[in-house]
Amino acid sequence: MSRPDDPLAAAFRELLPKILPFADVATADLPLRRLLRLSLFQVSVGMAMVLLTGTLNRVMVVELGVSTWLVATMVALPLVFAPLRALIGYRSDYHHSAFGLRRIPYMWMGTMLQFGGFAIMPFALLLLADAENSLNVMGQIGGALAFLLVGAGLHTVQTAGLALATDLAPEDKRPRVVALLYVTLLLGMGGSALLFGQLLTNFSQQLLIQLIQGAAVATLVLNVIALWKQEAVDPERAAAKIERPPFSDSWKQFVSGGRASRLLVAVGLGTAAFTMQDILLEPYGGKVLGLSVSQTTMLTAILSAGTLLAFGLAARLLGRGTVPYRIATIGALFGVFAFAAVITSSALDLPWLYRTGAGMIGFGSGLFLIGTLVAAMAMSEGGHSGLALGAWGAVQATATGIAVALGGSLQDIFAAMAAHGVFGAELMGPAVGYDMVYALEIVLLVVTLVVLVPLLLKPTDAKRAADGKIGFEHMP
Repeated sequence: MSRPDDPLAAAFRELLPKILPFADVATADLPLRRLLRLSLFQVSVGMAMVLLTGTLNRVMVVELGVSTWLVATMVALPLVFAPLRALIGYRSDYHHSAFGLRRIPYMWMGTMLQFGGFAIMPFALLLLADAENSLNVMGQIGGALAFLLVGAGLHTVQTAGLALATDLAPEDKRPRVVALLYVTLLLGMGGSALLFGQLLTNFSQQLLIQLIQGAAVATLVLNVIALWKQEAVDPERAAAKIERPPFSDSWKQFVSGGRASRLLVAVGLGTAAFTMQDILLEPYGGKVLGLSVSQTTMLTAILSAGTLLAFGLAARLLGRGTVPYRIATIGALFGVFAFAAVITSSALDLPWLYRTGAGMIGFGSGLFLIGTLVAAMAMSEGGHSGLALGAWGAVQATATGIAVALGGSLQDIFAAMAAHGVFGAELMGPAVGYDMVYALEIVLLVVTLVVLVPLLLKPTDAKRAADGKIGFEHMP
């Protein structure tokens, strides 16, 4: 065993934070092992997102033969709860329990909602797929209920989990903690996609049932491990009479001064700009550039690599005191050049430029996400992080859903207009509809930059945001 003053051991301890990503986020009160355990709730959320919007989306349409409009409606149902994330976070700020806990009860409730939704989902989907069954309508009702429960659960778990991480982490470590949690989310989504694809290689209805039930059990196990002993029992808080002010009063206090409102507007616009292309990028490569399925499938890996790189860079910059608004602004700027590169790739027939643009989209969106989330965290003070993070999550999730649906619809509309010669004889090719959507995304990013600039140019607010000292100054 090495002696405490062993120079090799000391050198190793000094080198470890430099070679292990996010190793320096650990503190005496929040060791890395505890933080990594907490981050497992993001794995369960990522798994649910992949299952709902990816695996089940395809399986219901192709293997089960469910109508596309009905599948789209089912997949969109979880977005019903997205706007409620601000309310969920606010209620967790003031939650009163017998043990003085605040965030864990909400994480547990969200976990049970996810588990319940996954438990009834496979049988509802199988009944839904049998159009001639007299009880098919029960499959529709059961499927809708299952998707609603899973959606409500994942929004509740993620909102309360992010608020708990904010409560536990010291102010100077919060930016890197946020980056670590979103790296975990991305890894959870990637790993789940690979696992689900492998398990369903030889599809059967029995395999589908087993897969969804396995996801239910995994959700329960992961979240229980994540929340175990993360909040200390607080007899004083349990005995105290906690008065919860009306949500409207807390919201008015949160948005007073216009800073929070401007940030949320920027989050909505920027998120919509980055996600409107989610269902267009791969078809664009196939229809416009003539790439194969395997070549366009690689875009997911390229996007993910760009996003991971952005998370790591954002964590390093924020750790050095860079203002989060500046990180978000840089991300939006990268997005402008990224979409310009994708548009140019078709005009010049350069697939490598198309892939480069895809990577830049992932990189820019990652910087924008982390920058705006840390800025929202900086607006929470005195343990009232739930409302701020819930508001950010509500806007981000809602904008994502609306933008994805709008992107597909607008592409069809612009393509039909081009086919009828509305834009002239020169603009009648298959790229026109896609390029018009990408051009609209560039416009949205420019508007996002206009909204962000006043936040960036307020030196006092920017410094306070970087220090994590903007918040509910007058709240109890």
